[in-house]
Amino acid sequence: MYVDASTLNPAETYRLLVGSVVPRPIAWVTSGISPKPTNLAPFSSFAWVSQHPAMLGFTVNLRATGLKDTARNIQEDGEYVVNIANEPMLTSLHASSEWVAADQSEVEMLGMDVEPSTIVRVPRLKAAPISMECVYDRTIRFSETGGEFIVGRVAAWHIDDAVMSDGRIDTELLRPLGRLAGPRYTTLGRVTELPPVPGG
Repeated sequence: MYVDASTLNPAETYRLLVGSVVPRPIAWVTSGISPKPTNLAPFSSFAWVSQHPAMLGFTVNLRATGLKDTARNIQEDGEYVVNIANEPMLTSLHASSEWVAADQSEVEMLGMDVEPSTIVRVPRLKAAPISMECVYDRTIRFSETGGEFIVGRVAAWHIDDAVMSDGRIDTELLRPLGRLAGPRYTTLGRVTELPPVPGG
């Protein structure tokens, strides 16, 4: 099968992207500073873009009606938290992608507990094994249909001791979730460790 990318409309391009770039890590983002409700939403176009300072980026697609609550909150408040979900959180993570009105909180709707962050004013998910407090840096728009790539600096980490081993985060203990095409997710599965590459 050969596909000329120039012949695809946005929906067709999206279907090929989410089927090709897999599995994808998920940024489960809390945003909104009180008295705003705490917004919670998952984003699977997610990566770190700088090692030091640590900076993360994720894409928020645009709605026909304008910005999603997450993007608007971050641009207005300049702060948010990226939470990393593990296997027991799958049902809640998926449910948090449902559209709700801006004056409603997905956290409250799902009955999830939050805790105050240390540096930023946005709360973090209590049950998340990893939460990264972030300070907004910039938004990059690559196209009118491609959404906005939001970049922030990690100001603090909260890491469950249960996922640590020898001073490192142990991925097999973390058991993170990944996103596939459509409403499908994957768990860690088998891990293969190879010898380090010299000079790599």
